[in-house]
Amino acid sequence: MAGVEQISVERDEAGMRLDRWFKAHYPGLGFGQLQKLLRTGQVRVDGGRAKADTRVQPGQMIRVPPLAVDRKDTGPTTMRTIRDQGDGEVLAKMLIYEDEKVFVFNKPAGLAVQGGSGINRHVDGMLEAWRSRKGEKPRLVHRLDRDTSGVLVVARTRLAAVRLTESFRGRETQKIYWALVKGVPKKREGRISSWLLREQTPDGDRMRVVRHGTPDADHAVSSYRLVEQAGTALSWLQMEPVTGRMHQLRVHAVALGCPIIGDPKYFEADQNWDFPGGIQNRLHLHARRIVIPHPDRGAIDVTADLPPHMRQSWNLLGFDEAAAETAA
Repeated sequence: MAGVEQISVERDEAGMRLDRWFKAHYPGLGFGQLQKLLRTGQVRVDGGRAKADTRVQPGQMIRVPPLAVDRKDTGPTTMRTIRDQGDGEVLAKMLIYEDEKVFVFNKPAGLAVQGGSGINRHVDGMLEAWRSRKGEKPRLVHRLDRDTSGVLVVARTRLAAVRLTESFRGRETQKIYWALVKGVPKKREGRISSWLLREQTPDGDRMRVVRHGTPDADHAVSSYRLVEQAGTALSWLQMEPVTGRMHQLRVHAVALGCPIIGDPKYFEADQNWDFPGGIQNRLHLHARRIVIPHPDRGAIDVTADLPPHMRQSWNLLGFDEAAAETAA
């Protein structure tokens, strides 16, 4: 049991309720215990008494008395925190599931999955640090865009890679993404079907919606549902790609009339629209969960925590992650 601590509120915790802050940092602390600590003044914010629904701000100091539960290591993996770390150490921080055949990572936004023009560090290169005793390098079996965070599945053996790749190609996987978008879709849930054509531009490859029958175009299908909304300005969508085309969800969000916040390729707001204060201008798209057949037995079902910039937005907008379960 540690002594009294003074813990600073992080930037991505802006607007978080105090009881949720304690749930994130001390998951073993019961709500009744926290209420007693607040009533007796043992928990304070910047030296003053506080309530469970007090919303904390970056830089504020939270007084935490000696507790009988351990503090959770909540430090997120971001591009800033991994720059000076070795590849093996970075992979260890990103790891959220493993067994003898599979690794699952929570990839931070900004980290490329594979190499390319101007890319010096990427997951595929990092995996060299985790070669097995037999010299076998873990293998990628699917991709995420560089600016998309979340669940990334990696095979530890050649046979596992074959079976996992077959599951992706055979559409035997369930992939759930969370997105913060501009506006509110006309229907609370629905399905989007279109034909997409890859085009080369000075800013890199883009996907464009084209007519059925256009040469080299691929069919893309996604489903979505509205989880919560902040008035008519912003919405939290849960999206599921049925197919696996490049930038598919980003283009389909535009097709809904609700482009993803911070999307550098596809977000085009009118002149009267102002970017929301306190929300970072970064892509708000996160691979939240994947359910995929295990190479040997049963299924893998893994969920990845939100990246810091999206957690900050969720806190500012008062979105509750549990709402994704109740909205279904």
